[in-house]
Amino acid sequence: MPVSPITFFFDFSSPYAYLASTQIEAIAARHLRDIEWVPVLLGPVFQATGSRPLIDQPLKGDYARIDIPRSARFLNVPYVQPAPFPIATYQAARVLIGLQRDQAAQAAPWLHRCFAAYFVHNRNIAELPVLEALAAEQGLASDGVARHTADPAIKAQLKANCDRALQEGMCGAPYLVVDDQPFWGVDRLLQLEHWLETGGF
Repeated sequence: MPVSPITFFFDFSSPYAYLASTQIEAIAARHLRDIEWVPVLLGPVFQATGSRPLIDQPLKGDYARIDIPRSARFLNVPYVQPAPFPIATYQAARVLIGLQRDQAAQAAPWLHRCFAAYFVHNRNIAELPVLEALAAEQGLASDGVARHTADPAIKAQLKANCDRALQEGMCGAPYLVVDDQPFWGVDRLLQLEHWLETGGF
């Protein structure tokens, strides 16, 4: 009987999603699960929850400035606080969706390249020239970024991803779903793996 994948909802502007993205593939491999990467935008989530970016929230923002780099050190993952932060990520997300549709083998490498560009090398992935440079570095067609970001079907798919995330109960990023069980945040990866190990608890 086929097992369900780990669905990974994320926004490229989320540092916690970046951290989780560096860990989830190893977890999935240990438990013979695929990963369904679902790029979304946190704007609709903030609207639905009445929230705003964590870094802009009183007290929580101050805590996040300590916790994010500390969490990266704990996971032994490189991290540089980018500026500007946060940024609009719809164009990077659209390229990912286009790759998922047209060149599936290139999708996960693009995802990791974008996360590293922003959270390790402080490259502003909101800017089309940066995305085009990243595409070139990955050996992708030079016109692919503009083509994907302007594609009406891809724009509609990103909106559908956001609608689906909200229907699934997404309240922040990363938001992972496995066996219909939601796990919010990189700090829930231990629970997620225990769920996979035990068949549920």
